[in-house]
Amino acid sequence: EKKKKKVFIARDRFGVKPFYYYADKDKFVFASEIPAILKVLTNKPEPDNQSVYDFLVFNRTDQTENTFYKNIKKLQHGHQLKIVNNEYSIVKWYNLKEQIRSPFKNPEEYRNMFSSAVGLRLRSDVPVGVCLSGGLDSSSIVSILLKDYNKKDLNTFSAVYGKGTKGDESEYIDEYKSLLKNMYYTMPSAESLYNDMFSFMKAHSEPIPSTSPYAQFKVMELAKNHVTVLLDGQGADEQLGGYHYFFGFYYKELLKQLKWLLLLKEIYAYKKNHHSLFAIKTFGYFLLPNYLKTNLRSNEKGYLNKEFANQYANSNKIVENLYNSKNLNDALIDHFEYKLEHLLKWEDRNSMWFSLESRVPFLDYRLVEKTLSLPSKEIIRKGNTKYILREAMKEILPEKIRKRQSKIGFATPEDQWFRTNLFKNYIEELINSKIFSENNYIDKSQAIQLYSNHLSGKINISQEIWKWIHLSEWMKGIK
Repeated sequence: EKKKKKVFIARDRFGVKPFYYYADKDKFVFASEIPAILKVLTNKPEPDNQSVYDFLVFNRTDQTENTFYKNIKKLQHGHQLKIVNNEYSIVKWYNLKEQIRSPFKNPEEYRNMFSSAVGLRLRSDVPVGVCLSGGLDSSSIVSILLKDYNKKDLNTFSAVYGKGTKGDESEYIDEYKSLLKNMYYTMPSAESLYNDMFSFMKAHSEPIPSTSPYAQFKVMELAKNHVTVLLDGQGADEQLGGYHYFFGFYYKELLKQLKWLLLLKEIYAYKKNHHSLFAIKTFGYFLLPNYLKTNLRSNEKGYLNKEFANQYANSNKIVENLYNSKNLNDALIDHFEYKLEHLLKWEDRNSMWFSLESRVPFLDYRLVEKTLSLPSKEIIRKGNTKYILREAMKEILPEKIRKRQSKIGFATPEDQWFRTNLFKNYIEELINSKIFSENNYIDKSQAIQLYSNHLSGKINISQEIWKWIHLSEWMKGIK
């Protein structure tokens, strides 16, 4: 309001689009990306060490208003900001917890609302495509588009690595070969990551804890030659218990409710379906006191500078906000509040870098509010996640996908990539570089030993290696 000298800013409910700001006594600077703010600041940016700690220990970013840059904040999702008389104030305008009261009556009702959410996001004067990973979520979008909207001319974009390679989902993506004629593929590799690394980092401006968003980056690069709008399955895991550690929260809930028999049945079903003890381990982890949860995660890294780790361990917000949930429903809500946003940010940065508009039907607020109102048994049942979605997609989704157990997403075979000569030379040089020793985050001798064990195939610490790479290159940028 120019006449009244007021500024009003509001962010969407779940944080689909980013908003950053810097404020001091002289100025208020805001933008949808951090580099634009950095350009107008005269002071050299400093790293926010708590953000660095959370990133290295928990693989998390964006869980609070802080960014990796000390004085640059992000307006939280569902919040609004007003500037009046040169002073700003922030208020929460949307509270997800207060909207949770009206669950779906049956899978059919879910299916109809999901279809409506997909249809709304088709509105466009330009070509539309879908990021197809082969997982349940993106495949559900494609199947609804075929079944309910007769979109035979749909464009799909997928990352593949060659059948049998870790992270490759071709066998599921191929289920659509007879149904779609415009299917496009990109094959990210060690070479492509090495060549794209600096433009990928530039697109994101803050460190990312794995190369999964790089696979999405390549999918977006492929899509830009064919479409302007892309639909994506983001947000389904957070509302439908898609990550396997959600089983741990469900077991905790059953334990508290003294439902011993159901708890044992669910543990048995999980072990039978997934041949894994992962859910049981997370169950044990979630029962620990908070300080032990932090210590365990911090110590298992084996490479953190002790002084740095001790200084920032107790001030992390992640254990309290994300790993302390009392039951499955609380855990899902907590993920919307403190976890989903970094995925949405990466999607936004990847798509905008290639001038694409990304749309996320699973984050239709009607769908979210009703899904998060459901009882736990409609989310996790008989050792499987996403129960209501699987039921709703009967006879719509190919059965091979509807019944699949594995959870991959846009994963990459990064462990093999970091064993190639190309990366070996680069990583060894990086670990021995001045920036790596000077940052006081990582114990260099431990890093050397761990990388040597990774090279020999004794261990797979590819995610940690990528974090070292991205953090070090980012530090070079702000030094």
